Amino acid sequence: MSTPISDDFMQSMLATTREYTVVVLYAGPAYGGPDTRPIVWEHGRRNFSLRADGRMPIVVPVLDDSPICGVGVLTVGLDDAEALMDDDPGVRAGIFTYTVHPGRSFPGDALPGAQEPR
Repeated sequence: MSTPISDDFMQSMLATTREYTVVVLYAGPAYGGPDTRPIVWEHGRRNFSLRADGRMPIVVPVLDDSPICGVGVLTVGLDDAEALMDDDPGVRAGIFTYTVHPGRSFPGDALPGAQEPR
């Protein structure tokens, strides 16, 4: 059973949201090419760095066979998100393409599970 939520609670919580940028990563023209593995590894390293810096606190690789490769939530605006993505090694190599979207969410939200060491 779902937890009941009142209108007053919703209004008070919605007032605490802030703007974020959502990035959707797609398979690009070079996706799955024979020499892409080292570039994808560096793309992953960069995601770890952006996560550690707090600029992309949510990174979600998509594991099915769809053309979507991943989703990320960034703490920067749309223009900065596009600049970050344009500089991604996988995007530069044509392995990935992306779209960015404005969004809102609750600061401090986290995915459930054990906290990993840094």
